[in-house]
Amino acid sequence: MRKRIFFICGSINQTTQMHQVSEHLREYEHSFSPYYVHGFDEILRRLGLMEFTISGNELAGRCRRYLQEHGLPIDYQGKNRPYDLVVTCSDVYLQKNIRDNRIVLVQEGITDPETMMFHLVKRLRFLPRWLAGNAATGLSDAYRAFCVASEGYRDLFIRNGVSPEKIVVTGIPNFDDCRRYCSNDFPHRHYVLVCTSSLRETLQYEDRKAFILRAVELAGGRQLIFKLHPSEKVERAAREIRLYAPGAMVFATGNAEEMIANCDVLITRFSSTAFVGLALGKETYSDFDMDELRRLMPVQNGSAAFNIANVCRRFLEED
Repeated sequence: MRKRIFFICGSINQTTQMHQVSEHLREYEHSFSPYYVHGFDEILRRLGLMEFTISGNELAGRCRRYLQEHGLPIDYQGKNRPYDLVVTCSDVYLQKNIRDNRIVLVQEGITDPETMMFHLVKRLRFLPRWLAGNAATGLSDAYRAFCVASEGYRDLFIRNGVSPEKIVVTGIPNFDDCRRYCSNDFPHRHYVLVCTSSLRETLQYEDRKAFILRAVELAGGRQLIFKLHPSEKVERAAREIRLYAPGAMVFATGNAEEMIANCDVLITRFSSTAFVGLALGKETYSDFDMDELRRLMPVQNGSAAFNIANVCRRFLEED
């Protein structure tokens, strides 16, 4: 019998990364699942109180539609066990039914700022890691290997307390070859692009008016285009943009990376899209320290999915 791999997906970014890794492991049997939770958290999810997370109905539904459209076998919550390996997009919540498995963790993208909650979660291990957002990625220590974006991120995760011997610098699939986004059919060129964040949807504070007005100032009369985060409330965001940046174009859908490839200036807050802007040499603004972002920049090797698959294969062939 072929060995079996269970891929736990999440946002579309995380889901497409899991899919790409699986394409290099065709000799094994695959199953995929939207992100899921257990126990009291599952009750909250069913009540619609987890919509600010990747296990919420909206993002899980988006993931499920992607899996169905690509004909990928779905085993929601991993009930069709046993599996020989679990590949997961996040360990800030560790599902009960995978804790005895061999696990490979894959970094999803940029990590959240290390807030006071991050330091509390790190110090008080009884607190749920998800309270610190994905800044707490890697702190479970429940995996055999943690595939990360760059040497800069390796250093950051080690500083955060991750075991150095478990970290493998592979690159991450959606950010390992940003030049490919330059070949696109997005019809606009030479504009100032604003990629928004879903801070409010994840129960964090954001002064959206100030952010929009700053974008208007940086644009200096040039065409402004806003690409909304997939999790944003579109009507509210579009209304605010019309009010404070009249004349700006607003896109709720579309490929943000291709839009970045065609822009002259990129403005973000806490978004992985800043890495695409930096990789393509765009004038880039972010709430993160730009020198730190350059140190953390994902390696541009064009082979991250292949590298991660080889890490998985090593554990699958152990016995």
